[in-house]
Amino acid sequence: MKFTPYWLDTAPQGPDRSRTDIGGHVDVAVIGAGLTGLSAALHLARKGANVHVFEKDTVGFGASGRNGGMATTGMSIGFRSAVSRYGFDTAKAYLLAYHDAVDTIETLVKEENIDCDFARTGKLNLASKPAHFEGLRKTHEIMSGRLGLETHLVPRSELHSEIGSDCYHGALVEARSAGLHVGKFTKGLAEAAARIGVTIHEKAPVEQVRRLGGTKHEVVTARGTVRADQALVATSGYTGRPFRWLQVRIAPVGSFIIVTEPLGKDVCDQIMPTRRMASTSMNLLNYFRITPDHRLLFGGRARFAMSGPQSDAKSGRILHKAMTEVFPQLTNARVDHCWGGLVDMSMDRMVHAGEHDGLFYSLGYSGHGVQMATHMGKQMASYMNGTPAANPWSDLPLKRIPGHFGPPWFLPFAGAFYKFLDIIK
Repeated sequence: MKFTPYWLDTAPQGPDRSRTDIGGHVDVAVIGAGLTGLSAALHLARKGANVHVFEKDTVGFGASGRNGGMATTGMSIGFRSAVSRYGFDTAKAYLLAYHDAVDTIETLVKEENIDCDFARTGKLNLASKPAHFEGLRKTHEIMSGRLGLETHLVPRSELHSEIGSDCYHGALVEARSAGLHVGKFTKGLAEAAARIGVTIHEKAPVEQVRRLGGTKHEVVTARGTVRADQALVATSGYTGRPFRWLQVRIAPVGSFIIVTEPLGKDVCDQIMPTRRMASTSMNLLNYFRITPDHRLLFGGRARFAMSGPQSDAKSGRILHKAMTEVFPQLTNARVDHCWGGLVDMSMDRMVHAGEHDGLFYSLGYSGHGVQMATHMGKQMASYMNGTPAANPWSDLPLKRIPGHFGPPWFLPFAGAFYKFLDIIK
């Protein structure tokens, strides 16, 4: 079993970008070579900017290469919760931003000819309890009736048409969601950006950012220093001490994934015939899908802990147990990959993007980053070019997490709280 992300293990290797020269002046410095940073760099360069991207490790090493490869149309908090919190019109605007985000990925795939198995197979929201299906019914009535979106309900009696499991009590299908090989997509974005002049520096961790005035900054890396007219922080759950104001406002929560050996088309047709992206209705949810080469990817918040070799192994055992409870027919299936990554949770579980002390940022995707990170890279390119309307999240205050000073000591307590909620609701 490999403790490396399946997506990165099966994506083409890019060129070595760890020996590039760092110095001088650039129009924009982007910190982080994940989906936000690469999308922003590409779109900024399309507008004529001289853009340099600085990555602590390698392209896609963080959350962008460690997720489920799902580009879905729903928010982390759910639409009805968003309506209660923000009102119908604002919640609608936020939700439609996620639809735009999936469109952004599809457009980039076509424009840049990125071979990444993008397919709009839809999303399957599974009711883990009978009462949860009633909640899905209410969501469907709003989405299909008031919003005119393409959704439909699947009662328990018909659920085998969607999933070869008896664990769930019905489902809501959102038709416009998509799946993709996110490793190939991220590497493809990097190549597309490089083709139009973006310079990507790998193994170049940013150690300090010094404001020179306005949005101008001096960006100090382990391999050199540049002066930038603008700088964008695109580090999500991997945001560290050089960006202290952001660090204490984002909780890096571990999310863990296993991927089986190739199961063959016939087995995949039995367990997930429609090939939708799937997730459960619990707070400590599981999510799963079939990969392009007929494996089952199965992930979730197995433990409220940071990712690391021991933590990943423990989480992998928990996920394997959960996977075989959902699909007993896979009890003897070998697990080929097991890994973890960090989800960037904000206090309100909403996206946050804007400018603070002259430094631009976009993060807080809260488990929905594949589509929204890519989309917000595009939107931030326009926002940084003077188009305020490009940032739909600008009115949301990014609040500090109480007691968060660096290492997220509070994660076990948060996990216990959500486990309690799952018991009583």
